[in-house]
Amino acid sequence: MTAATDATLFPQVPATADAVLDGLDPEQREVATALHGPVCVLAGAGTGKTRAITHRIAYGVRAGILQPASVLAVTFTARAAGEMRGRLRQLGAAGVQARTFHSAALRQLQFFWPRAIGGELPRLLDRKGPLIAEAAARCRLRLDRNELRDVTGEVEWAKVTQTVPADYPAAAAKAGREAPRDPAEIGQIYATYEQLKRDRGTIDFEDVLLLTVGVLQDRHDIAEQVRSQYQHFVVDEYQDVSPLQQRLLELWLGDRDSLCVVGDASQTIYSFTGATPDHLLDFRVRHPHATVVKLVRDYRSTPQVVHLANGLLSRARGRAAEHRLELISQREPDTEPVFTEYADEPAEAEGTARRIRDLIATGVPASEIAVLFRINAQSEVYEQALADAGVPYQLRGAERFFERPEVREAGAKLRGAARFGGNDTLLAGATGLPSEVRAVLSDMGWTDRPPAGSGAARDRWESLAALVRLAEDFARARPTATLADLVAELDERAGAQHAPTVEGVTLASLHAAKGLEWDAVFLVGLTEGMLPIHHARTDEQVEEERRLLYVGITRARRHLALSWSLARSPGGRPSRSASRFLDGLRPGSRAAGHRGGAGVLRGGVERGSAPAAPGRPRRTHRSPARCRVCNRTLTDPGEMKLMRCEECPSELDEALYERLRDWRAEQAARTRQPAYCVFTDKTLMAIAEVVPTAAEELSVIPGVGRRKLDRFGADVLAICAGEEPGGAVAEGSEDGAENSSEK
Repeated sequence: MTAATDATLFPQVPATADAVLDGLDPEQREVATALHGPVCVLAGAGTGKTRAITHRIAYGVRAGILQPASVLAVTFTARAAGEMRGRLRQLGAAGVQARTFHSAALRQLQFFWPRAIGGELPRLLDRKGPLIAEAAARCRLRLDRNELRDVTGEVEWAKVTQTVPADYPAAAAKAGREAPRDPAEIGQIYATYEQLKRDRGTIDFEDVLLLTVGVLQDRHDIAEQVRSQYQHFVVDEYQDVSPLQQRLLELWLGDRDSLCVVGDASQTIYSFTGATPDHLLDFRVRHPHATVVKLVRDYRSTPQVVHLANGLLSRARGRAAEHRLELISQREPDTEPVFTEYADEPAEAEGTARRIRDLIATGVPASEIAVLFRINAQSEVYEQALADAGVPYQLRGAERFFERPEVREAGAKLRGAARFGGNDTLLAGATGLPSEVRAVLSDMGWTDRPPAGSGAARDRWESLAALVRLAEDFARARPTATLADLVAELDERAGAQHAPTVEGVTLASLHAAKGLEWDAVFLVGLTEGMLPIHHARTDEQVEEERRLLYVGITRARRHLALSWSLARSPGGRPSRSASRFLDGLRPGSRAAGHRGGAGVLRGGVERGSAPAAPGRPRRTHRSPARCRVCNRTLTDPGEMKLMRCEECPSELDEALYERLRDWRAEQAARTRQPAYCVFTDKTLMAIAEVVPTAAEELSVIPGVGRRKLDRFGADVLAICAGEEPGGAVAEGSEDGAENSSEK
């Protein structure tokens, strides 16, 4: 097993706190042992981030540094929170609260509402759609099904960005949102929707966060009570935090800094919901003394898959791209990704189904294969093709496993059998836990062989078969386990939404695939207009579509196939083209006119910057950083910026440093961004010590990436030469710094 994966389905609880650290790689161990002060973990896809943070919490608890009840770990889906609880339980750290933002806020709101407001908490709406449709009707506006969905999304975005109805049109315009209706109409619907909720005494999911924020802001006594309960916070998927969630987190923290955040700006794919990676990217600004750990060892994917993922991001633009992590695969090489062009969509679906059937024939389990697409409407043709090929499948996002009727019924029967034990006639002749489970489920119609074809009968059989396999795994891990022990395990898993594996190819949208992985992934429908989606018009929207493809690629462990079709239906006009994101990646294609190059993929590791264009200087981190004065290996980030030890003699040209600071202030004011976004103080100090005379000398200074070299290099070199950026001689450049601050 790799450092990023668990050894068995039911691992033994580590005997000691130090044993919790066994099997972690050096960077994961740094995360696990950094238990004081703010910690920021920049974790690439497949680098074991969940493993690192759960071992961090467990190590702190087992070592007596953290009290379980004082820790609150928050993430974005019930499934992820359940997985975290399950892992913590396996590590001997039960009692830690692992919840979604909404779940944690709702519990606090329910507890404090009678005291803060009085009475009972208003009823929580299950769905907004019907009430928003009614609000539109009251505004004499008719919404079709798609408009209703999109307007609902706009209302949710407005609420998580703390935008009131009257301000929606201006806020939407400023954010560059493409409103599904006239923004004034949406603002009117939004206002009416809020009034309807008040009239009926109901709240929605966004209100849960808004009201919790309001209570904590207005009632300092309640805020202090929450802070006395929770003293240590962990936030997973921090790149997806909305402004409202960030405000809630700040109120939970108060003036403390016992916070660990984990995220990857390159996996920001939910900005349409109000999520922003800015909180992750600005973490060190808010917490200057934070411990920052970068996880780049990819334990999930083969070098071929990682190479493709890195190549895709090397062509990205924008702030998230400037902070990308260069993944390094830890697996053995395997097959190359396959790119396939088809004549039409049915041919693409049939070809995909054939390849899946062939993979299953070679021994790849159906549950370890996924077909991923941009929108759910694309699934139908693949459902039909897989059914025709006799391949079982399951739709991601369908009913939760433990909520399926057959699973509920099976749980009740297993619980009854465990209660009656040998007196239950169903267990007559059954020896051993797996045999007992098979006997109980046989009474529900389960057999060793699956029913022919697909449909409801096959779905029911797959659910029961998953329970049988879970019992077999449980018995192997715990030979003395009883039926009652298995029932307790199922109850734990149901509470954590930790479902057993169902045999069947997964069909899912790229968004729904986030956080999951398979041995084989088929990325289908990769055409212009679908990826990037046709309504992605701004540069940032297009870049988010690129990140969505990156998420899809990094779901694959060994086999990866990417395909597209030229026409929608057989005989149709072949008017489609492959996604622009594949240019320069698929054989025979070129990324024409793009500034990037493929050189970075052949070399060492570059973290946080895009590769240099051909003919441009490029930094590499293949060798350790060394002090340019004493040649000692440097490990401190500040020393690495300066390229010398702190105690080594400085050759700082103070006059040049001041001129660079003045120039930086002007650039920051002109671009309306913090000064550090131009260059940090350490980088300016390094420049003033080296005094570069050419682009090649400037480019090797840490903090001067290719983008900043392109944007600011000429100005910096001019200032270093004693000239104004425009070419004039700088005032006072020949006789000291008397006038250097007067520019």
